[in-house]
Amino acid sequence: MWQNYHIPASLDEALNALNGNTGNTRVISGGTDLMLEMERGQRKSIDTLVDISRLMELQQISHEADVIVVGAGVTHNQLAASPLIQQYALPLALAAWNVGSPQIRNRGTIAGNLVTGSPANDTITPLFALNAALVCASSRGARSIPITEFYTGVRKTILAPDELVTAIHFKAMRKDQKGTFIKFALRRAQAISVLNVAVILTLNGDTIEKAAVTLGAVAPTIIHAVQAEHWLKGKKISEPMADLVAITSQDARPIGDIRGSAAYRAKVTGVICRRAVEAIRDGQERMQLPESPVTLAGKPGNKNNPKQVAGNVERMITATVNGKRTVLQKGSHHSLHQMLRDNALLTGIKEGCGEGECGACTIHLDGAAVMSCLVPAERAMGAEIVTIEGIARGEELHPLQQAFIDEGAVQCGYCTPGFIMSAVKLLEEKEKPDRETIRQAITGNLCRCTGYYKIITAIEKAGEAIIV
Repeated sequence: MWQNYHIPASLDEALNALNGNTGNTRVISGGTDLMLEMERGQRKSIDTLVDISRLMELQQISHEADVIVVGAGVTHNQLAASPLIQQYALPLALAAWNVGSPQIRNRGTIAGNLVTGSPANDTITPLFALNAALVCASSRGARSIPITEFYTGVRKTILAPDELVTAIHFKAMRKDQKGTFIKFALRRAQAISVLNVAVILTLNGDTIEKAAVTLGAVAPTIIHAVQAEHWLKGKKISEPMADLVAITSQDARPIGDIRGSAAYRAKVTGVICRRAVEAIRDGQERMQLPESPVTLAGKPGNKNNPKQVAGNVERMITATVNGKRTVLQKGSHHSLHQMLRDNALLTGIKEGCGEGECGACTIHLDGAAVMSCLVPAERAMGAEIVTIEGIARGEELHPLQQAFIDEGAVQCGYCTPGFIMSAVKLLEEKEKPDRETIRQAITGNLCRCTGYYKIITAIEKAGEAIIV
């Protein structure tokens, strides 16, 4: 694991920290992939982390002429909720919404997803369809790399050790273009893609003038379904699309693994591609993306900007924890979860998986719900942190805590703190949420007792009781 942790004050300072890097220094922002890779011993050579999560210049989405520019630090929740992305790059918004859970989407960034380079990573597929390019910078200068040239194999890119992805840009979809993204996985949330498909059609009335069809998790890198694109060109979108299944399946080059055989993946790829085209035909391309996606980042409009601190983080970490200035000793711990439990003795934070899958370790970091097991301890420097111990109002329980008692939603109790921390943010964000919204909000929280009905009822009753 790492020994040194640096928080740069500017992009130039971050690039200088990477200057001369031979592989022992790694950039971290969300850390949802990198933390796991280091924990599993896949990144043994890393001894220094450069934390760019506080660089606000990397967290902007802009529309310049006909080009959309997405900063490298933009999170998946920011992408999914952005009206700009929903209007001009809907397949990317859909893909971002399908990543992990709300807590993961509050930390995971678009650049992190791209640099990890797994062919099953969701946001790469629509960016291929959008013909995006990555801006990669170092102290030597900057270069723009077409995304189709960025990958050389599974989890392999041409990014140099001293380079940092600073932005992603692509042309905004025009009014005559429609697109969508479909992820096929073994469960509805918190699942790696068995395969995914992005489709963007350029239409002249009912006629498809051009098609971009890209496939994820069916080849070593994201690929264009060239035969499917050629077959669609010139077709009427109202025509039967049954033949598209076999044609798209021929473009796929999948492997077989625990999530599905190669033959199964190839067949389903064609089926999903056909469904995507039919969804565009039927005006259903938005599909599962809500008008106002749940982010668990507080009230709409909240910036939740972290306090701007910079420098090397040594052994002592100062943060505001549950409203009190707290000095913590980092010691030999590496995750924020470990430090809060072992040093601050906040044992309401539970560990169920240590991999960001169960939500038992959910806390609020700078106003957003996150999985503390995937946050480096040093990220707490200067941060605002709230744990389950800090949500009561003096001697009075939070309405959610009381509702969980009243409705019998506490079973074995192990998952309860995580559910409550997610629900607190939900009720800040949405007044009196309906059941479907509640289900979306708790997709990152697992209950081993399988008692979701009472949990949902408790959250619903608490929403009715809270006076905003």
